[in-house]
Amino acid sequence: MERLEALTGAFANSVWGTPLLVLLVGGGIFFAFYSRFLPYRHLLHGVGIMLGRYNNPNDEGEITHAQALAAALSGTLGLGNIAGVALAIAAGGPGAVFWMWITAVVGIATKFFTCSLGIMYRGKDSLGRLQGGPQYFIREAIPRKFYPLAILFSAAGLIGTLPIFQTNQLIALVREHAGVAGDPFLFNLGAGVVIASIVAAVIFGGLIRVAHVAVALLPTMALIYLFMTLYVLIQHRADVPTVFALIFSEAFNPQSVGGGLMGVMLIGISRGAFSNEAGLGTEVMAHGAARTNEPIREGLVGMLGPIIDTLLVCTCTALVILLSGLWENPGDLSGITMTMTALRADMGMLGVILLSMVVLILSLTTMFTGWYYGAKCFGFLFGAEHQHWFRYIFVVTIFFGAIVSIDVVFNLIVGAYGLMAIPTMTATLLLSGHVMREARSYFSRPQLTSAQLAALARKAGD
Repeated sequence: MERLEALTGAFANSVWGTPLLVLLVGGGIFFAFYSRFLPYRHLLHGVGIMLGRYNNPNDEGEITHAQALAAALSGTLGLGNIAGVALAIAAGGPGAVFWMWITAVVGIATKFFTCSLGIMYRGKDSLGRLQGGPQYFIREAIPRKFYPLAILFSAAGLIGTLPIFQTNQLIALVREHAGVAGDPFLFNLGAGVVIASIVAAVIFGGLIRVAHVAVALLPTMALIYLFMTLYVLIQHRADVPTVFALIFSEAFNPQSVGGGLMGVMLIGISRGAFSNEAGLGTEVMAHGAARTNEPIREGLVGMLGPIIDTLLVCTCTALVILLSGLWENPGDLSGITMTMTALRADMGMLGVILLSMVVLILSLTTMFTGWYYGAKCFGFLFGAEHQHWFRYIFVVTIFFGAIVSIDVVFNLIVGAYGLMAIPTMTATLLLSGHVMREARSYFSRPQLTSAQLAALARKAGD
């Protein structure tokens, strides 16, 4: 196991270097300034689109704007926000939280561009079905010489979308509850069987079932978790300003935990990308299925993701952990167990029970969405007619996540995410001018609400 941890660690570290940092953060900053902060200025319009105010049932696509956002959030709003934040703080200290925030702020602009492109350049798979995603807008919109980028994205996506991290942390939580002593191999394997059965029952129903499950479960679980963290923050309200000051001071401290300033930046940005997936391209595959003929609308909906999952949920998790002081001497605590211990200190067993319920639902919805992303990558590489085989591969890898260490699965996923970011950001930078032309066209036209469209349809019928 130690050998595997070393290999996967080397893989993740080789991907997440300064060039990728510049590409992700620098690219996001470029998108923000190039658009003249358009996504930020039209935030309320994006909320209106998400709420269905501008839905047109005659547009192309499989799911509504709200379902697309829910499907995308089900891939990000989960253990990355709960366990991933704990891992970031353990590795990089409080300063890592600041750089996670940076990924979210610039990620708003990044997601506006990538999700707009996901609709602008939807392409057809080998079965003739309309698909969205970086692999498709690379194929459809930029010169053929860049086609290897589409291959790289899809190949990395087969790894990055696997359910191994969610499985690992979910079982860790259950094992902690059960008080399993000695070698946990058989327990982990048995838990893997249960998880695999649940996941299979949903993913064999396709994207629409996944979207319905996500819409039904995500808001409730997210609110429960936010209320839990809010309770802790109220209990320690006098210390909250001190924690914020610590985050900012450690973010720029050359002697900070995690290898100095550059080390903390890399940890925070890589974990932030793991949390909100801005610039990675996974979210584009969900938003690319939205029922709309207006690319800018989906870009405005997609940009809401980093606000919810990183600026809101990740911040709450980080404050709870930092207020507990566990990050200074974590011992054997890692990932989800650190967050659970921090909540237990203030909420007792009620916090453990509620967190367990939240983690169970959020981890499962993340797996459901991960299957959809991975299947699209598989279909692009090997043909959509063979895409159904990925369901079996996906379910089998749950057992791998159940029995290996957290370091192995986290390094594999984070490394794959980094590889996915390279083609996504490169192609988006090349096509950014196309998005801005579409945006200028969109905002120059009156945008009719669903009610106005219905009224016009009735008038035409009369």
